[in-house]
Amino acid sequence: MFSGLAVEHALTRSVRDSAVLLDATAGPDLGDPYWAPPPTRPFADEVGASPGRLRVAFTARTPDDQPVHPDCVAAVEDAAALCADLGHEVTERDVPGIDERVGGAVNVVFGAAVAWIVAYWVRKLGREPEPDELEPPTRAWADEGGRISAAAYLLAVQDLQAFSRMVARFFTEVDVWLTPTLGDVPLPIGEAASSALFTAFPAWVANATGNPAMSVPLHWNAEGLPIGVHVLGRFGDEATLLRLASQLEEARPWFGRRPAIFAGSTARVPERVR
Repeated sequence: MFSGLAVEHALTRSVRDSAVLLDATAGPDLGDPYWAPPPTRPFADEVGASPGRLRVAFTARTPDDQPVHPDCVAAVEDAAALCADLGHEVTERDVPGIDERVGGAVNVVFGAAVAWIVAYWVRKLGREPEPDELEPPTRAWADEGGRISAAAYLLAVQDLQAFSRMVARFFTEVDVWLTPTLGDVPLPIGEAASSALFTAFPAWVANATGNPAMSVPLHWNAEGLPIGVHVLGRFGDEATLLRLASQLEEARPWFGRRPAIFAGSTARVPERVR
């Protein structure tokens, strides 16, 4: 999707399930324009395998110094400390090249992509969307994306490809990069707005570069909500992520943990979450 900008996988409750599902779904279909290098062995074999001593970089800062919820800062600092306890080399460091040009390129490509999605469904259904069929942020992104020229889109793709080369060089010096998954705690249903997407940490770096990434629920706040830690790996190196995730899961198991309200819960749902 989006000229390679998005790849679907799944939320799972264990590293084993993620690995087995990836084994079942990975690989290109005939005619696919983009695909990852094939693994040297099944992903399931990486679960429980030693990751070795990794060079772990981390940051709790956003590239544009937006405020970050203290729980999200605590999550990544706690994850970095855990990695150090497990014997990895840990340093505080940012991915280079995240500047206004790259941020603008992400917005252009994302806006064009949302406009494309809406246009796809208009063509498929043979009609324009009804007023209540698009959430306000989606409609706003689609409207903005519809005003992007083909030349502006290709310039944005060029800028993201140049950024990808910088990230590739960064990963000759480190093995994984840790950040909070988001800059805020999980929001009640209905409260997320478009701004919530980009108060997030640069998880979009994985989208722009094609590098594999994962979010692991290592940290839980005082309200019992899981706070994700985002881990970016080098291109084509899903194996290292699965090995590290397996090691983290063994050190701090999360399989049996549940927030107070979750799918299947019998707890009464507060009115603001409905």
